Amino acid sequence: MSKVFANLAMSLDGYVAGPHAHPGNPLGDGGSRLHEWMYRIRPWRERHALEGGEESRSALLMAETFDRTGAYVMGRRMFDEGEAAWPDPPPFRAPVYVLTTTAREPWVRAGGTVFTYVTEGVEAALAQASRSAGDKDVQVCGGAHTVREALNAGLVDELLLHLAPVLLGDGIRLLDGVDPSVHLEITQVVDAPDVTHLRYGVVR
Repeated sequence: MSKVFANLAMSLDGYVAGPHAHPGNPLGDGGSRLHEWMYRIRPWRERHALEGGEESRSALLMAETFDRTGAYVMGRRMFDEGEAAWPDPPPFRAPVYVLTTTAREPWVRAGGTVFTYVTEGVEAALAQASRSAGDKDVQVCGGAHTVREALNAGLVDELLLHLAPVLLGDGIRLLDGVDPSVHLEITQVVDAPDVTHLRYGVVR
């Protein structure tokens, strides 16, 4: 049975982006430090049309994450910040449902990525993504507000966090505003030299 999972990198003090994040400053001040481990590994580089890259436990996990994902859901802010930075073709290679308040025609890109703009809320976006994903899983890839909304609505089955040994001190926290009744249990820990990957099941 397919799952809905959220997938984000996070600092030790709980931030998924630094302060002053905007389309011209994706991830905010210092936020790119959360992803330094990722920029070096082969699966990420391959998806961004870059050569080379490390083979490691992190690479294996990321390759599995790409393989299991049949569709994506993201917030408009993440889309706006990533739109200028993603290569052509974009790294998703699957349908992407963007939460927005402004209707817009789907944007078809090379490599199988189609951005569809959903104005009816996160539940509608996840329902559309689930239909597109078929037997594969749906990844909620950000931002923090979208993940919190999906968690609080009971729509997330799994939380995959990549805990970077970084302190940002300010910015956007992932779990601020999450209902404390949301119960998580650790299902996997993958230790790597520059990041710790934590997988949690959401217990209902």
